[in-house]
Amino acid sequence: MLRSYIKIAWRNLWKNKTFSFINILGLALGMACSLLIMIWVQDERHMDRFHKNDSRLYRVMENQHYTGVINTFASTPGILAENIVKDIPEIELASQMLWENTPLFTVGNTFEKEKGRFVQGDFLTMFSFPLKEGNPKTALKRPDGLVISQKLADKYFKGQDPMGKTIRIDNTDDVMVTGILADMPEASSLKFDFLMSYDRWKKANKWAQEWGNNGPRCYVLLAKNASIDKVNAKIKNYIKTKNKDSNVELFLQNYGESYLYSNWDAGKQNGGRIEYVKTFSIVAIFILAIACINFMNLATARSVKRSKEVGVRKVVGAYKNSLIGQFLGESMLITLLSLILSVLLVLLILPVFNTLTEKHLSLDFSNPTFLLLLVSLALLTGLVSGSYPALFMSSLNPVVILKGALKFKASATYFRKGLVVLQFGLSIMLILGTLVVYRQIQYIQTKNLGYNREGLLYMPLEGDLAKNFQAFRQELEREPGIKSVTCAQSDPLEVGSSTQGVRWPGKDTTQLMLFSQNAISYDYVKTMGIKLLEGRDFSPEFSTDTSNYLINEASARKMGYKDPVGKEMTMWGKKGKIIGLMKDFHYNSLHTAIEPLILHLQRGANDTTNYWGSVLVRTQPGQTKQAVASLETSFKKFNPHFPFKYSFTDQEFSNLYKSENTVSKLSSYFAFLAIFISCLGLFGLATFTAEQRTKEIGIRKVLGAGVPNLIGMLSKEFIQLVLLAAFIAFPLGWYFLSGWLEKYAYRIDLEWWYFLVAILSAVLIALFTVSFQSIKAAMMDPVKSLRAE
Repeated sequence: MLRSYIKIAWRNLWKNKTFSFINILGLALGMACSLLIMIWVQDERHMDRFHKNDSRLYRVMENQHYTGVINTFASTPGILAENIVKDIPEIELASQMLWENTPLFTVGNTFEKEKGRFVQGDFLTMFSFPLKEGNPKTALKRPDGLVISQKLADKYFKGQDPMGKTIRIDNTDDVMVTGILADMPEASSLKFDFLMSYDRWKKANKWAQEWGNNGPRCYVLLAKNASIDKVNAKIKNYIKTKNKDSNVELFLQNYGESYLYSNWDAGKQNGGRIEYVKTFSIVAIFILAIACINFMNLATARSVKRSKEVGVRKVVGAYKNSLIGQFLGESMLITLLSLILSVLLVLLILPVFNTLTEKHLSLDFSNPTFLLLLVSLALLTGLVSGSYPALFMSSLNPVVILKGALKFKASATYFRKGLVVLQFGLSIMLILGTLVVYRQIQYIQTKNLGYNREGLLYMPLEGDLAKNFQAFRQELEREPGIKSVTCAQSDPLEVGSSTQGVRWPGKDTTQLMLFSQNAISYDYVKTMGIKLLEGRDFSPEFSTDTSNYLINEASARKMGYKDPVGKEMTMWGKKGKIIGLMKDFHYNSLHTAIEPLILHLQRGANDTTNYWGSVLVRTQPGQTKQAVASLETSFKKFNPHFPFKYSFTDQEFSNLYKSENTVSKLSSYFAFLAIFISCLGLFGLATFTAEQRTKEIGIRKVLGAGVPNLIGMLSKEFIQLVLLAAFIAFPLGWYFLSGWLEKYAYRIDLEWWYFLVAILSAVLIALFTVSFQSIKAAMMDPVKSLRAE
């Protein structure tokens, strides 16, 4: 029996090559898309979950309470870990970790800046980053200890045993290799090529030894059977026990969750990358559903041709269950062929997909979980797509069929039309989403930031540049192609330092307010291209400017000043005056609103030392290449032991929104795929309709109906279905897209023409798809269509 079913299914596939090809292609595309998204989602959900202490590993978070505002940060006091592990018994181990650092490594004549982290001694015991050589419990205990990757070991000690060898750091200190890292797991969001002693860094940075300053991150390993709720209750006010003026409350977040759940609002978790996981999971379901609907419509279109086969089988004794089994078997055969094709498509697309998403995904056929995923995908697709055609075909009345009086009930017609509406509703939502995401990204990329990012580049102020900055600057400004030079504590795209230590006459001392701050040198406003609304810039002609301040409009509003220039202000106990009011400009991501900002001169502004941060260079329009050449020449003269590296502000600004750009590209690809598969289904329904109305078309032609009239008659119904789909899709699309746009402090409005473009695109595509079959039916010779009469 089974062999007979397989033979019949294969013959039907081979006999109807066109329909079989469309069915297999549609399902293969839908399954390939779903498979790609599923392995991406699986990779995202497994990120940072490989650590053996995953369930006990947490990062310490801060809720900072200000008047009417709660800000949540992962940065903590630099001495938190060493104290909290002693004071809280439920915390077994703790380690501080610094932000990514790029110090200069020098071994002999080889020198290069490398990326890594400063961490405390128990870091490798807490986390599962394996060592090829060295002891994870002791490798970072000594202040001069250094753990490096195999890549760095081969780079600096090729053909040698690196253990115990020394590397010079920033041309100032020597450290000793105490461990070699094994290959970094792909499932780790934390990437580094070296680990160095945090205690060594902390000793050189006095500010990190105070409870009132934040910066490093703190990770803790809870004891077995420790209650997270009890630990959170104990550490909530821990900072206040060390600093009674603190406004900070601590809590723990599982480290494995922090990758996907990284956004916070008013002290509450507010999404993160999990939003992309949810979005693309829904897209995968949408596209697979569209592919299954396409199969149903095409199977229904063929039902007229196979109705007599069903009638004969029922007359000779076939049971309904056996017919259902036969048609489900055919759908499973088509699904199996589609699955094979989809796997081949995924293997072909994966390299491009990995490049786009910056992943290293692969199809692991040796993994039982992956094989189960494939089988589940095939079974689900086969059952969903084949269930309705099987039930529909097996329920046909053999007497009606063999009399040639087969007619379909209104419910069946409405169901098929409903499937088309659902298909195009989902497709229109994807078109609309793609358009809105693209427009938002374009808005971000072209928005006026309040300063000129074109022709602005920056580089680290390090090595001998720090003590020779004034001479370096003066030489640069004489070089062709360079307009102005300055330096600042923070680079142009991120001012990460903030303070509540700001006072002014009339301030309510009971209110806590947070201000961003940036220590700068002369000509910062000029080099950045920031607009001054009132007052003046810092100038070496005014010796008192070392105690004065520039503020932005947001600061003036928070202080309650309508005319702030000349008003007194104190920051960190240093009293001065506001000498200039800057127009608000974006110094952080557009995800956040512009916050109050204060600029003040660096300590080295009037001498030749104590400069730090980044060098900012404004190039002359059209002379960027010449400016970079001049910059490199001067850099090598003043800082010959460091490699010459720089960044363009406009390029780095684009990199800030890499995730959004990826989402935009993927959305456009998925929308195109959804429309393509939907059109295959529409083609099937148009074929079915033409077959059902063959005689009607012949009679109309005999009575004088022209080809345009017939095309319009056949197309009208489908256009109405697409319009109905748009009517349903628009409110749903508006709801979901409004929620997505709310993640941005600066965003586009959902204008009416977005919806118009989406519906016109869907209508034109549908009309083009239907017109082929409509023209074919309208051009048919009425003699042939009426011959049976």
